[in-house]
Amino acid sequence: MLNIALFGAPGAGKGTQSSRLIEKCKLTYISTGEILREEIKKSTELGLEAQKTIEAGKLVSDDIIVKIIEKIVKENLDGKGFLYDGFPRTVAQAEALESILEKHGIKMNAFICLDVPFDVCMERLLNRARTSGRSDDNEETIKKRLVEYENKTAPVADFYRKHGSFISVEGVGTEEEIFERIVSSLKGCV
Repeated sequence: MLNIALFGAPGAGKGTQSSRLIEKCKLTYISTGEILREEIKKSTELGLEAQKTIEAGKLVSDDIIVKIIEKIVKENLDGKGFLYDGFPRTVAQAEALESILEKHGIKMNAFICLDVPFDVCMERLLNRARTSGRSDDNEETIKKRLVEYENKTAPVADFYRKHGSFISVEGVGTEEEIFERIVSSLKGCV
């Protein structure tokens, strides 16, 4: 079973590369944002708990996120593996994910970090703002998101370096060039 976490700063290209990896490797896609929206839509117990938190203007707790991730893993153990998009975001989430995987006799094969300079991420997000109209893609908000990413994810990268599954991939170039780098970095896993 192939388990990949795809990571990178906002604007690094995770969404673009995730869809390509899912198609190539036939992995179950795990995006916490999408999962939360689906759980809320279905009015599951976890979804209702998450909705209350969101409506109160708070971030959904690690506990709820981890329960949802574990549910998805359990439901898809017969698949080819998982692609975690932007998860885990904290060391506590990484430890919880490792515990979930270990409980099911599987491991994280690759924690792939798309390495993109912040100025390039900024440019990409500002371009996206012009075409998508997303309100969170403005210069001030983007800077805050990039700083938040740097502060919270550096420890997660260190966690996976210690576990031997951290892979840095240059995230600048064409979509195809970046995808080829990712696939090449996985040669020992696929």
